[in-house]
Amino acid sequence: MRTVCIVGPSKKFLSGLSYYTIRLANALATSNDVSVVCLRKLLPRFLFPGKEHVGKKLSDLEFSSKISVYDGMDYNSPLSWIRAFDFIKKKNPDVIILQWWTSSVVHMHLFLKILNALFIKSKLIIEFHEVVDPLEESILPIRLYSRIFCRLLAHKVDAYVVHSGFDKEQIVSKYHLDEEEMYVIPHGLYNQYTPIDKEKAKSTLEIEEKFVILHFGLIRRYKGIPYLIDAFEQMPEDVAEHSRLLIVGELWEGGEEVVQRVETSKRRDKITLIPKYVSDNDIPLYFSAADVIVFPYLRASQSGAAHIAMCFKKPIITSAVGGLNESMSKYAGASFVPPGDANAIAKALIGCYERPKEVQCDLAEFSWDTITSKYFDIIDRIRNK
Repeated sequence: MRTVCIVGPSKKFLSGLSYYTIRLANALATSNDVSVVCLRKLLPRFLFPGKEHVGKKLSDLEFSSKISVYDGMDYNSPLSWIRAFDFIKKKNPDVIILQWWTSSVVHMHLFLKILNALFIKSKLIIEFHEVVDPLEESILPIRLYSRIFCRLLAHKVDAYVVHSGFDKEQIVSKYHLDEEEMYVIPHGLYNQYTPIDKEKAKSTLEIEEKFVILHFGLIRRYKGIPYLIDAFEQMPEDVAEHSRLLIVGELWEGGEEVVQRVETSKRRDKITLIPKYVSDNDIPLYFSAADVIVFPYLRASQSGAAHIAMCFKKPIITSAVGGLNESMSKYAGASFVPPGDANAIAKALIGCYERPKEVQCDLAEFSWDTITSKYFDIIDRIRNK
């Protein structure tokens, strides 16, 4: 029996990483003793682009009853850090897994790493979900803070987990880490959603068009959504007449540019923009209604939305960038376009319009059973060092 403690974001600042932490913990807990420390407050709320949904109940996904949860650590409360460490110390895990995606949590992770080295000496794994956040990289003080403190955090750790070979190369280079201790494990599927009848979903969303194009996820500058709008405008009139472009997601940096681009589009009457964070109850509506799902990213490590889309067996058009290119190449329904190429997106969309299909693909490689098996191999390897 392995004992594992995972440190990751709570549902208060709900994001794809919150879902990932819950799914990973539940999967590992089927045959192991698992505990979780939740990072509850990540930064001052007014600085968070998604501040409108902070603290709202948008998901029914919960930790298994087998799992002990400390909820949680707050960025501005050293007392909560001490209590979190006391929780971990009592659990005395073989392995602690730190979920990393943003430098805003690095001080809390460093605190746990230092105290672990002094008192518990559990093996330590850092799971990287991002090389660097684009917004953090664009702000000089945060960029410098991130580079210095993330290197301190990543130094002398027993193992690292990434989701693609591309991310492995980038992280080894950026943080000067030992490549021998870095392991690639696929990102798991978000298969907790049940598809519904397509026509029923379209009726609920008041969509009458034959062909529905969906972009789903946080609306950020690096997502390349203006190129998707450009591509939609390039489609032949007889195709566009029967098409609906559906853009769904909360507005982050660059979001207002997308709003303006939609409002000035020559096909404005064929575009529906839903600028909000979508609750779990509504997610099946959008994916079930779609005929094709498009991720026109300019850069990417992974995409949680893509790992929802695969479960709905829909064709996916995605930019050939970073780790997303690597992971999506294993999905039979994926087609790739160069980043920032509206012409290529338009051609791919026309192909999907002319040849509609439901994708048949074995997704076993992305299953949580596969992921936990790979994790167990790593845990057993470092535990026996």
